[in-house]
Amino acid sequence: MDEEVKIKVVEIPVPEGTNVIIGYTHFIKSVEDIYEALITSSTCIKFGLAFNEASHDRLVRYDGNDERLIKLAVDAALKIGAGHTFVVYLKDAWPINVLNRLKQVHEVIGIVAATGNPVQAIVAETSQGRALLGVVDGYTPVGVEDEEHKRKRIEFLRKIGYKRG
Repeated sequence: MDEEVKIKVVEIPVPEGTNVIIGYTHFIKSVEDIYEALITSSTCIKFGLAFNEASHDRLVRYDGNDERLIKLAVDAALKIGAGHTFVVYLKDAWPINVLNRLKQVHEVIGIVAATGNPVQAIVAETSQGRALLGVVDGYTPVGVEDEEHKRKRIEFLRKIGYKRG
């Protein structure tokens, strides 16, 4: 059977002061396990998460500890519309603080984005449903860093506490 595949670009908003993580998971229990991984990563983390169920009720399952971030996650999951994908919005934490914990969640298959940049999800649609093919994270590079850019990068990492000295 030959079938057309439609490719769509879905804008995923990333409001100032937030980061978004998008990935694949495979089981309804993911909501509870992702919640636990996030809530135990920091005492000040704020987040919302949503998971697109791919069978049975086919609902967007959600949780979190910040109503605004939960709404962002649910809206983004609905826009993507691909089964077994999840979306997490973070505030008062960085993806670097939670990525290893998320990767260790038994149901998580992979992460396709962890960013504060503008995001476009690339979605394929068939008669059966949708698939998340990947994301456009930020913008295309315009050059290669020189010594001044390198110095500024290292200074920034020291300023935010990720490098000593």
